[in-house]
Amino acid sequence: MPLRIDVGSRPGPDRTRGVTAAAAAARRGELLVFPTESMYAVAADPFSPRGITSLREVKGRGSSLPVPVLVGAIRTVDGLATGISAEGRALIEAAWPGPLTLVVRAQPTLAWDLGGSTGTISVRMPLHPVALEVLAATGPLAATGAQRSGSTPPRSCDEAEQHLGDDVSVYLDGGPAPAELPSTIVDLSGPIPALLREGGFPAEVLREVCPDLLDSTS
Repeated sequence: MPLRIDVGSRPGPDRTRGVTAAAAAARRGELLVFPTESMYAVAADPFSPRGITSLREVKGRGSSLPVPVLVGAIRTVDGLATGISAEGRALIEAAWPGPLTLVVRAQPTLAWDLGGSTGTISVRMPLHPVALEVLAATGPLAATGAQRSGSTPPRSCDEAEQHLGDDVSVYLDGGPAPAELPSTIVDLSGPIPALLREGGFPAEVLREVCPDLLDSTS
């Protein structure tokens, strides 16, 4: 049976116990579920072949689809990505933690297999206290919506557990996800930053720090 812990809206003993259990599950190559600002995520250690295999299996997605990565600190991105431009760094400083996913060139020496063949990864620093505490304890996590592929991302722990059931070792219940919009996605892997999806950050807000942002959504 999965371990489910109500981590509440404020730090406390249950939050500490939940984060500790989640980090231990990640180290064992198991799956964990926790809230971000817009949805509940299912996550695994990105350097664990067992964890990534389990993540793909529970999602029902093949290895050709890359798995995004969540980080708990801005400085972590330099260990994962290479060639981030000055405009890209301005976006990170302005929008992280927050609903902005960045497609960046992956460090070629990373010993992981997150799928895809373009040499890029999607990275985000979520704006949710539980997610940030988990990431502080685990380091970067491969993470995606806690639902089977093709379903709507869950906004509560109950919905996530209905989707994934016993395939997850630890569920952290932090209440409903507070934001309704998904993250905005910007591609930094090319010569000019390109907007791929508008979400929590409108394009006009991002252009205040990245005037050359191209709109590739139409």
